[in-house]
Amino acid sequence: MDGGRSRSGLVALLATAAVLASALVPAASHATAKPAPAKPAAPKAPHTVVVDGARMRDARLRLDAGDPALRTAVAKLTKAADGWLGQGPWTVVDKPKPAPGGDPHDYLSQAPYWWPSKPRTADNPWGCPYVQKDGQRNPEVDTGTDRPDLGKVVTSVTTLSLAWYYTGRARYAEQASTALRTWFLDPATRMNPNLNHGQFIPCKYDGRAIGIIDFSQQYTSVLDAVAVLDLGAPGWRAEDRARMRDWNKKFLNWLVTSPFGKEESAAENNHGTFQDMQIAALALATGDKALAAKTVRAAGKLRIDPQIAADGSQPQELARTRSWHYSTFDLVAYARLAAIGRQVGVDLWGYRGPQGQSLFKAVDYLLPAATGAAAWPHPELEFYRYAASDVVHAAADAGDQKARAAVPRLQAPPAGDLWLLRPAAEQLDSIAG
Repeated sequence: MDGGRSRSGLVALLATAAVLASALVPAASHATAKPAPAKPAAPKAPHTVVVDGARMRDARLRLDAGDPALRTAVAKLTKAADGWLGQGPWTVVDKPKPAPGGDPHDYLSQAPYWWPSKPRTADNPWGCPYVQKDGQRNPEVDTGTDRPDLGKVVTSVTTLSLAWYYTGRARYAEQASTALRTWFLDPATRMNPNLNHGQFIPCKYDGRAIGIIDFSQQYTSVLDAVAVLDLGAPGWRAEDRARMRDWNKKFLNWLVTSPFGKEESAAENNHGTFQDMQIAALALATGDKALAAKTVRAAGKLRIDPQIAADGSQPQELARTRSWHYSTFDLVAYARLAAIGRQVGVDLWGYRGPQGQSLFKAVDYLLPAATGAAAWPHPELEFYRYAASDVVHAAADAGDQKARAAVPRLQAPPAGDLWLLRPAAEQLDSIAG
């Protein structure tokens, strides 16, 4: 009898212990669980040359605080960045034939609006002579040259570096770093810092000064991407940073001193504007603030006075078959040049020409078509309303009240409006594809 009671008591005691143990397990697990990751350090403003780095930092802070508009923009940005993962890297040395000079490291592109006029034969494999058809892009320029791959390098690096900045995901920075090293830095695959063979015309020219625009229309975005990666991005080393700076110095020297560079600087249309923008950006990126300021300051009389009419139209661009594209295109260069000027104490937005010409007037001239209020009254082979969106944003930020009122009526580009994430005008209607 006593032994039975003892066994019964033991069973009860063990059952009670089991219940207590099961109750304590979650508490014990909670006590030993890994602590939640600490919030990232306060974001830094990148030392960008065109994009406003301070505004990027502020956007990061608002994003971290849950800003819904920024979350939407970052979702679109990361979707684009994810699309670049696993692509590339690209290099100038893998084209079927080297540039006419024979060096595989030289960049090569073909004039986009020039077409063969004769049937291709064994004696005339190109179909020469080539004739110009303004605004009509010859699809053969995308085969056998470096321009398509250059576009992929620029777009991927820009997108991936921004995605890393706003999300902290290492894979974005690592992919961008690999693309930059392969195209610009690695001895076996790098590009020479010149554009001696840009926009060649078969049987006519081995290269032209006009080919500089292949880079000037987009390379400043690479400068800003590098500035973002310089904040300590995974995969981007101090050695990479130093070698990239050296490449940029050599490229800037070529742009300023070479015959092609001087010829492009003398251009009186959008080519001259983009050349100024590229020189000023490279000068700022490599530490020559005096050259950057001088270039932006000179653009008032040198560019705005002859290029922009009193009513804000751009007569040279209106004469093109793609007048809307080229009117917005030229203003992208101006808006970016003005952004560089802001960093070196030159107010290009505030410039007024002898007939009242100004960048504000040039942007305002686009507003009826940009907002859909009126049709564009000039020749245009393929009209994209969203092409003006970034330049309107830029003018609005610079104080243009008409542009500010127009912003809500702008058409977003296909990839979404990313102005909040990279407040600088970009060409939104690429005709390279």
